[in-house]
Amino acid sequence: MNPIIRQEKFDDHKAVFTITELAFRNLEISEHNEQFLVDRLRKSSAFIPELSMVAEIEGKIVGHILLTKILIKNEKSEHESLTLAPVSVHPDFQKMGIGAKLIQAAHQKARELGYKSVVLIGHPHYYPRFGYRKASDFGIKFHFDAPDEVCMAVELVPKGFNGVNGFVELAKEFFEN
Repeated sequence: MNPIIRQEKFDDHKAVFTITELAFRNLEISEHNEQFLVDRLRKSSAFIPELSMVAEIEGKIVGHILLTKILIKNEKSEHESLTLAPVSVHPDFQKMGIGAKLIQAAHQKARELGYKSVVLIGHPHYYPRFGYRKASDFGIKFHFDAPDEVCMAVELVPKGFNGVNGFVELAKEFFEN
């Protein structure tokens, strides 16, 4: 499978909504509202159009990834970073490397745009292959209860977290229903 990875267009929104819903439908760890989160984030100030990307095979959208702006704040400073949420692949196309290609493409585009790091809440056995480590290794924490091993971060450039520590401040759209 060699999908075309490109920036999402307005005409892709309906397909992305469906794929995101299908991708998370049977996951026990999901609240099954990721498709609505994507819609909310597109309308937020955290949205970066170039970092909403789709995977396309033979003209059909089969996957989507979204990286949005966040802040990492402590009592003395704040630093802009990104969060990856969500990455979705249509169930018929899962386990074919499409999610990996989306992550790699999104990381590359984020570097091109000048971003230095990404944080996420995700599966501790999947994301380390892309360089993710426990966020706590970098002194980065989340404001909500989540197991340490699912709170992860990656430096997109060497020393991307140099001088950065504190709490992740996600866009308010993450907490709406």
